Amino acid sequence: MMRANNSTVSEFVLLGLSNSWEVQIFLSFFFCLFYVFSLTGNFIIVVTVTSDPCLHSPMYFLLANLSVIDLIFCSIAAPKMIYDLFRKHKVISFGGCISQIFFSHAVGGTEMVLLIAMAFDRYVAICKPLHYLTIMSPRMCLLILVAAWIVGLIHSSAQLAFVINLPFCGPNILDSFYCDIPRLLKLACTDTYKLEFMVTANSGVISLVAFFLLIISYVFLLITVQKHSLGCSSKALSTLLAHITVVFLFFGHMLFVYTWPQPDSQIDKFLDFFDAVFTPFLNPVVYTFRNKEMKAAIKRVFKTLLAFRNIS
Repeated sequence: MMRANNSTVSEFVLLGLSNSWEVQIFLSFFFCLFYVFSLTGNFIIVVTVTSDPCLHSPMYFLLANLSVIDLIFCSIAAPKMIYDLFRKHKVISFGGCISQIFFSHAVGGTEMVLLIAMAFDRYVAICKPLHYLTIMSPRMCLLILVAAWIVGLIHSSAQLAFVINLPFCGPNILDSFYCDIPRLLKLACTDTYKLEFMVTANSGVISLVAFFLLIISYVFLLITVQKHSLGCSSKALSTLLAHITVVFLFFGHMLFVYTWPQPDSQIDKFLDFFDAVFTPFLNPVVYTFRNKEMKAAIKRVFKTLLAFRNIS
């Protein structure tokens, strides 16, 4: 990444989460645990959906891609955050900071589209069951995936355009453990009022609109489910509740950061940690523990792997 022409800052100092060495040791164990669980849980979902023919359906195709996104997302900031907990002087280069911003917004934008696609998938499955396989064909699923990544990359590039050419001449201290646009704008050596408004419009308003549309659509689906028989209703209700939980987890942090006028630093840090490590861990937990088909498929995959190991 090239630095802006008028910038004298080549790196940023990260204050992290705490100045206490004892607290940092505790946090490092805690973060490592959740990071490993996030990687393991999402990897298991991807392998299970790929390996088990019973899960070769549009819903699980989208779920597997959501897990791929979570695998990428939890690896953007968490490894450096864990590494920095053992360092007294925590720094990140200008290029590293810009890279974190680019990849986090690209993956975040992609996940937003996938969550909308998953809501549409549930709408078709519940409201138009006879046309489900025709509408949610393999070609449609692939188009949704490609469109999601294109939207994510366009959104990230638009966000990056706001900060890539800003002059940074000091101070260079970020009160966080990773880079994000709202904090970076405060360090620019120029008036960023208009840019802050553009960032809010680009991320905050879009997130707010998408969140309310998803909630309204799921409320409609929940009402529709009540008209079905008890067996179908129970299964559909469980799936919808899992989807709604993930929507709240994903949009909660984003709405607070990009729409709250005067965010509190400590609350910001907590939500940043929750978003970087905890949310990717909760997604597989929500989808796996609430889904009998997924749990049964995971057992079949593990049995197959054990049988193959015993034979070899």
